[in-house]
Amino acid sequence: MNKAVKKVSFQGELGAYSHLALSKFFGDVEAIACLDFKQAMDKVVLGSADTAMIPVENSQWGRVTDVHFLLPKIDLVIVGEYFHRVQHKLLGCKDSNINDITHVYSHPQALGQCLSKISSLGITAVPAYDTAGAARLIADKKDITQAAIASELAAEIYGLKILASDFEDAGNNTTRFIIMQKSDGLEKNDMHLEDNCSDYITAFFFATRNIPASLYKVLGGFATNGVNMIRLESYQDPDKFQSSCFYAEIIGHTKELRVENAFQELSFFASEFKILGTFKADSFRISQIK
Repeated sequence: MNKAVKKVSFQGELGAYSHLALSKFFGDVEAIACLDFKQAMDKVVLGSADTAMIPVENSQWGRVTDVHFLLPKIDLVIVGEYFHRVQHKLLGCKDSNINDITHVYSHPQALGQCLSKISSLGITAVPAYDTAGAARLIADKKDITQAAIASELAAEIYGLKILASDFEDAGNNTTRFIIMQKSDGLEKNDMHLEDNCSDYITAFFFATRNIPASLYKVLGGFATNGVNMIRLESYQDPDKFQSSCFYAEIIGHTKELRVENAFQELSFFASEFKILGTFKADSFRISQIK
């Protein structure tokens, strides 16, 4: 990523975890709230933002499914990744006490990540479309019996009281974000000779041909060329029912001969193939591997 970042689009309302994550990663930038992932990506395509920050998976709840459908179709490239430790807060009105709470609002994933804590308090979970949106709702209600699960940034923005910190059940609750930009003005391959290729991730999309053992043949090229595939996720294109689509990631850079050879073999047996980006692995990932 070698482009100055001033405006970053994200899905959700101001104070959402994506907003908090981009603030921690980029620092003092303009955050542009969007209704959905497509709008966040389109803001970059149209030039009203120069970067989009999109969640793709959570350590407790798995992948964010909608994103997989968008990645091959949007004219952007993945230029980086960021692992954000999610620390949920139980938020209430200024006059609330944790013993007053009867109902708690949040996004279904956030509620699911706090089920044990919610159950221990004997309160009712109410799904909302967004964590920050739930916080705004509680601020508007001004009801001491109602609470939200959201970020400390949402508490600050909407003037709420933190009734409990680290409200999540799992201490390693982490969301991975990808950082997307236009390919214009970016160097396609930014690896230098002194760089370690194992510190790079290449993400790509492919669809298999409708022939026997096509997936086996596609994957064979990575094995024979010594390329480590670290992610392979299948999904069904709603317009096609005869063959599956796959989102995949490998350790390595597109400049490497072994990666080039593996992709060449893949193209023989894939009906569609698109490289979505090559980027430096986040330090969190490197620390986990090493």
